Amino acid sequence: MITRSPLFADRQDAGRQLAKAVAALNPEHPLVLALPRGGVPVAVEIARALHAPLDLVLVRKIGAPGHEEYGLGAVIDGNAPQIVLNDEIMRLVNPPAGYVERQAHDELKELERRRKVYLGSRPPIPLVKRTVIVVDDGIATGVTMTAALKGLKRTGAAARLILAVPTAPLDVIEALKPEVDDIVCLTTPEPFRAVGLHYADFSQVSDGEVVTLLKEAELWV
Repeated sequence: MITRSPLFADRQDAGRQLAKAVAALNPEHPLVLALPRGGVPVAVEIARALHAPLDLVLVRKIGAPGHEEYGLGAVIDGNAPQIVLNDEIMRLVNPPAGYVERQAHDELKELERRRKVYLGSRPPIPLVKRTVIVVDDGIATGVTMTAALKGLKRTGAAARLILAVPTAPLDVIEALKPEVDDIVCLTTPEPFRAVGLHYADFSQVSDGEVVTLLKEAELWV
């Protein structure tokens, strides 16, 4: 059995490597959006390198009735929260009338609670005329990231949308290309298996660490 050394020491290492590749795209008026919690330590290194503000994109899955792990779609926060549904799965499941609306309402309340935990009363940073760089610590299936990108794209506010991740399967990256203007992915190892396998240190990121990093990012903008 062939074993490979981890590609990244930790999320900070991945972020610094990713920052160099993102900077090469010469993003104008950049805004970095992280998927918490794991995406924040990666994103803060990109925001630092670009002297860009850092904010969050919070996503909550809308699960099927009785099978919450089976996603009908997702709710994405922001100045204008978005509901993104998977039309194919919606047809297969055919949820009861009003189910999606009720679930979306509950998930939006949870998104608001999480934003308050992480950012207090600070409102989302407007996307208008910005190069928006969406960051996570890696992508496995792409379900959550697809919803996040579709929601951001639907607002039409960003001048340019870039996806930046350290690692992901090649087929997932190919599937996400229509949702963005550019993709920066440092490596697409096969077989992929799981994001954490490509890090020497993939320790869980705490809510407290997210809050600390977001406050730190306020120092350079």
